[in-house]
Amino acid sequence: MQDKPKLGFDLSAKKGLSLLGETPLVAETPEELLDDETTPIARFFVRNNGLLPEPAGDPEAWAFTIDGEVEHPLRLTLAELKSRFPHKTFRMVLECGGNGRSFFEPKAEGNAWTNGGAGCAEWTGVSLGDVLRAAGLKDIALFTGHFGADPDKHGSHEQQAMSRGMPIAKALEEHTLLVWAMNGEPLPFIHGGPLRLIVPGWPGSLSQKWLTRIWICDREHDGPGMTGLSYRLPVHPLAPGSDGRGVETRILESMPVRSIVTAPADGARYREGTRSIEVRGAAWAGDDTVTRVDVTLDGGATWVEATMTRPRNRYDWVRWHVSLPLTGDGYYEIFARATDSRGRAQPFRAANWNPNGYGCNVMHRVAITVGPEA
Repeated sequence: MQDKPKLGFDLSAKKGLSLLGETPLVAETPEELLDDETTPIARFFVRNNGLLPEPAGDPEAWAFTIDGEVEHPLRLTLAELKSRFPHKTFRMVLECGGNGRSFFEPKAEGNAWTNGGAGCAEWTGVSLGDVLRAAGLKDIALFTGHFGADPDKHGSHEQQAMSRGMPIAKALEEHTLLVWAMNGEPLPFIHGGPLRLIVPGWPGSLSQKWLTRIWICDREHDGPGMTGLSYRLPVHPLAPGSDGRGVETRILESMPVRSIVTAPADGARYREGTRSIEVRGAAWAGDDTVTRVDVTLDGGATWVEATMTRPRNRYDWVRWHVSLPLTGDGYYEIFARATDSRGRAQPFRAANWNPNGYGCNVMHRVAITVGPEA
């Protein structure tokens, strides 16, 4: 066990990310650096729940197992996985369950994410469902449990740093992948290489990095990240600041609708006399779809609907843009509001306070100034 754990990774490989924590290593991406349709690896956020494992000597020999409530337990190397099952590539959002946490009042526990605990990459691998069908799910198979090679934040392997799971229905979705490539490159070590899960639309903690095992259970998994208040929300609204003890909770599954402004950046200045600005951004909605994005410059008195691009596949984010007229020089605040396919829109102020700060999706605010510098 280490007396003083080290990062184990040179964060300079990440361009412009903001460090939120060293042990475990956590870094988010400023919204203006999420302006690409496909998030570059160098700008993709980093989230760990433990320390980093030992890198694989031979990535193709990396092995994982599928066992539990299956007819034919499997042990597959990465090379065997690639050779036995159809390859698929989807561009999909990966988002931390605590994204937006810093906007709760009063403050909640955990890393102070703004909106930068998300990115949208091209993931290449095989559908987990194809592999589960090859293993032969028993009738009593109801839930998965995920296990990785990373030690906990103290450097111990006695307990998983994080071990979450999902209902079999989500595991069988085509877009739930066992992934070995990111943006056409071998999956980087810091992002779980050589093999990880990608469970799109749900908290990133489900997308186990450095995957070693998927256990098929006849009940809800109870590993680290599944019990108490961990990745759970109160069933009934809590008064802000409550400790959450003894309240009924549910597992955080599909993430809420969210939009971000990627241009202009917060604090941008425009020359005197500018009378319109171009605003663009991205929006996504967990298991659901984004139906519209609206932008306001006057605190919500009036709204302008943005033009949205068509996503490449399910779970891809929607890119949007809009031209906004300015009435004169001065100070303006831009708010972007996305609405999902169930008619749920982002709020100005979070109304779902919880002790660990999950699911905060308040509208993103960007301030700009038009005119000469003071």
